[in-house]
Amino acid sequence: MDLTFDADQEGFRAEARAWLAAHVPTEPLPPLGTPAGLDAHRAWEAALFAARWSVVHWPVEFGGRDAGIVRWLIFEEEYARARAPRRVSGAGISLAGAALLEHGRAAQKERFLPPMASGEEIWCGAWPEPGNHGDLADVRWRAVRNAGGDGWVLNGQRAPVAQGAVAQWCFCILRSQGDPESRGGLSCFLVALDSRGVTVRPIAPMDGEAGLAEILFEDVEVPDSQLLVDRGPGVSIAATVPGAGHGLGLRSAAPLTEAAARLIDLFRQRGSPAWAADAVARAQVNAQATALHALWTASKAAGGQLVGPEASCNEIFWSEADVTIRRTALALLGPEAELLDSGSPDPWLNGYLDALADQIETGTHQLHHDVVADHLLGLPQG
Repeated sequence: MDLTFDADQEGFRAEARAWLAAHVPTEPLPPLGTPAGLDAHRAWEAALFAARWSVVHWPVEFGGRDAGIVRWLIFEEEYARARAPRRVSGAGISLAGAALLEHGRAAQKERFLPPMASGEEIWCGAWPEPGNHGDLADVRWRAVRNAGGDGWVLNGQRAPVAQGAVAQWCFCILRSQGDPESRGGLSCFLVALDSRGVTVRPIAPMDGEAGLAEILFEDVEVPDSQLLVDRGPGVSIAATVPGAGHGLGLRSAAPLTEAAARLIDLFRQRGSPAWAADAVARAQVNAQATALHALWTASKAAGGQLVGPEASCNEIFWSEADVTIRRTALALLGPEAELLDSGSPDPWLNGYLDALADQIETGTHQLHHDVVADHLLGLPQG
């Protein structure tokens, strides 16, 4: 496997770097939890979309560049290096967008993909149910045919849902047949969060940023046009979409390598204390290992192979490395760390809180360890 970039790929990198240098806001955007902050983030998404940088790996007809996975990784590297704003549509693009591109009907793609990529419509992926840690084998949300047979009635609860407090649409997996503890009988739905019977309860996170929410469905009616995958086959999308998210779509190494580089800068600014040298070096090694793993995963996907249960290995390693990097930074800052907020050029404290929440939002580590033990190591269940 060749881990170097060719001339065309480096040209793409130079183009992305130049555009970001000219357009990334010089000051942090207002907090997402405020009306001004939400408007600012959506305006940024619209600017990315207009220049075809929002979804470079998507087909041209939906606002992308048909750039492929490797160029997507390059863009993510440059996006992180430029310290560009947080992607408010990230969960939608990497989860719902991936599902629609792979499994959606033509009318669904035309309806949902462009406004998703532009930030006109923000999406969330409603995965975790209280008590099941994101385990798709234990989905208890129910979907049943309505009396007329031309739509569905949905009931259930999801919490915590990333971006649920600011989203207009929700991508979710519900049980349409079979019993809990069964991996069959799952269906995937696209649900407007302003539908009758939907309740969204924002959850105040530790860092003060809006985003997390509890979502309840109480006899929510949806038409067949918002059913993505019907009974039974839904389990295949349930397997492939988290693979795309945890293995690649939500886990470009770029944020991690950028954080590791900033940690080295902080280490030098603080006089390179000997007690922190090992931790800083380990952070850099882990970040580079994650970047190489992302390229390996990209080469598999580019060759037509699916990202399978090994995605859970990446999730565990990535998120633990992220927490360690930020915990080391807080130790270097000492009491000063508590004075830094989202307006700081180096908001290490907020990043640390985000990293802790990330170990729950994308499926708990217990779940990912179970996936590794079951599907990769073949250990007996007990």
